[in-house]
Formats: sequence, structure tokens, C-alpha cells
Amino acid sequence: MSTAPDRSAGFVPPPYPYERLDSFKPLAAPFEGGLIDLSIGTPCDPPPASVIAALAASNSERGYPPSIGSAGLREAFASWMQRRFDVVIAPVDIAACIGTKEFVGTLPQWMKLRSPWLDTVLYPAVAYPTYEMGATLAGCRAVAVPCNDRGGIDLNAISEDDAKRALLLWVNSPSNPTGAIDDLGAAAVWGRSHGVPVFSDECYAEFTWDGPAQTILQHGTDGVIAVHSLSKRSNLAGLRVGAYAGDHELVHYLSEVRKHVGMMVPGPAQAAAVAALNDDDHVVVQRKLYRHRLERMANILSQWSGIDISLPDGGFYLWFKVDDAWAFTERLAREAGTLVSPGDLYGEQGSGFIRVAVVQSDATIERVAQRLHVS
Repeated sequence: MSTAPDRSAGFVPPPYPYERLDSFKPLAAPFEGGLIDLSIGTPCDPPPASVIAALAASNSERGYPPSIGSAGLREAFASWMQRRFDVVIAPVDIAACIGTKEFVGTLPQWMKLRSPWLDTVLYPAVAYPTYEMGATLAGCRAVAVPCNDRGGIDLNAISEDDAKRALLLWVNSPSNPTGAIDDLGAAAVWGRSHGVPVFSDECYAEFTWDGPAQTILQHGTDGVIAVHSLSKRSNLAGLRVGAYAGDHELVHYLSEVRKHVGMMVPGPAQAAAVAALNDDDHVVVQRKLYRHRLERMANILSQWSGIDISLPDGGFYLWFKVDDAWAFTERLAREAGTLVSPGDLYGEQGSGFIRVAVVQSDATIERVAQRLHVS
């Protein structure tokens, strides 16, 4: 009898979710200008000139940057959080991350090392796929918490067994993809009452349309972490700069672990981030652009499809129900060379919905209207 190990039992990475859309892309070939991609939230507008100047003039290329983030970067994040959310967070309780996706994807590994007797990651059932994948890569149970009718997480749906086994709870407000605004105070209370750290992904906070921007840190820092990014706020997705802030012990633990792994935001990117965080004016301009584009794209698609498409409470995605999401995606690609995302890319509860990333320029959005023959 062979004693060779069963190599078929090893982990096989699943296809990247957006690769499921590749078959639709050739449908745009007949259109002048080719594919209009509204499937991924990649910003199209330029960052402020001051940010580019800071990137070029940092003189930090030769040295290793501090993994936790430079003092200037952490102070800039603290100042921005006070201006935006009216919360006072000490720079020592703020640390840098290489954008937020890697933080989401690796966090369960570090939390599992901290609490090896726990094995569950809780996250919204309609959400960006990395919450689930991060749990999978850490060998944890990924438990999708059902969303309510507004698209926010339903904390009452978490079972006592899952709560007892939870390493952490993710909330995402405003939500990608639904645009819902969660009750972050309720999330903080739930976490503290169950002894579960709550991580709040708030990278779309600057684009809150229903009321003022919110952070979970407005409800205290004990047991909670807010995660922020400059990818959306300042059109800096290519620089990969983010930060996490809140509970002193958690920030210290995670920054120490990440230091050992060598997770460092490049020095020039940190310098550029300081310039971006110190500039609120460009965000005001960007908010106006996204609001106009959301209104225009909702109108275009409503005219074409006959569906009443409402605006999100936050973020720059349209999220609406259709009869058959994959058929809708194919039809839009065929008739307008325009690619959107079926909702089941964001979880089973998203089936029957469409997400439209309204991140293209005004001129490109008008090309969609022209292709669909709507005014």
C-alpha cells in the first residue's frame, strides 16, 4: 500500500471572481472605443497635483519605511479623522497598511495566531469577496451574516454558537456593493457584549450621501478598529495606502505582527498620502463628480431597462434588482459594449442584483447613453 501523501487534498485557489466576466468582454469589439468597464471600482480622475509633487520629492526611496507608518502619515490620518468625524485618535493608535485589501485578506491569519481556540470570521452576506477569502486562507470558518432589506448587516441573525467561535466581525459602511449605511454603534455594542473584535471597513466614508460621514470610532475605541483607504477618497488606488485605527492593544498587536512580515507602505507613497490627507478640497470636488455621475447613470439605465434605479446611501455603486442578473449583464455588453457585475459575485444573497461601478468620466458615461440610444 502506498504511503505517499494525498496531494489532491491541498488548497486550490478558486478563480478570481471578476474573471467570470471575461466572456462578455469580446461583445464590446464592434463598438468604437471598445469596452466601457463599469464592473470594477477603479477611479478615473487624477489625484491632486500636490500629491504627485509630494510623491516625486519625498527623497525616501533609498531607506526602508517604518511598517507602522511614518510619524507624519499617522499624524495626518489623526488630523483627518478629527476633521471628518470629530473623533480624537492618538497617532500611536493608528498604523499603515498597503491599501486595505491586503489588510482584509490577511487579518484572519494574525487574529487566529492571537486566539487559536477561535475559528470563525463573521462578515456581511453581501460583500466584497475578500472578507470570505481572508477567512479561507487562514483556515477559518467564513460565516456570512444575512443582510437586511436595506443591504446592511443583520446583527440579530448571528447565532450564539457563531458568536462564541468568532475571531472577529467585519462590517462595511457604506457597503460595497449595496451602498447601505450600517448602524456602527450597534455593531460596536454587539462586539463588546460578545467579546468579539469588530473591524469596520470605511473606505467609502467620504462618499456618504445620506447624512454625515460616520466611523465606528465615534462609539469609542474599545474592541473596535476602523479601516480606511486613500484609493477611493483621493484616486490613489495605484499607490496602495491605507490605515487602521482604534483599540490600542489591537493596533499594537497587528502592527508588531505585520512588522515581522515586512508589510511596508513605500516611503514615497507615504509622503504622497500625507499631502492627500491634508487636502480636503479635492474631496469636495470628487463628491460632486460622483454624485452627478450616479444620478446620470441611474437615469440612463432606468430609461433603457425600465427599472426604477435608486441612488445609494453611500459609495459610488448603483445596486438594483433584476429578473436575471447574468442575462442583464450579457444584454448590456451586447447592446452597449458596457460591462457590469452580477450581484452573486458578492455572495449568494446578492443573486438577482446588479452592481454598476460609476467610476468612468462624464464623457464615457455619455457614450453609454449614445450606445443605448437614450437621452
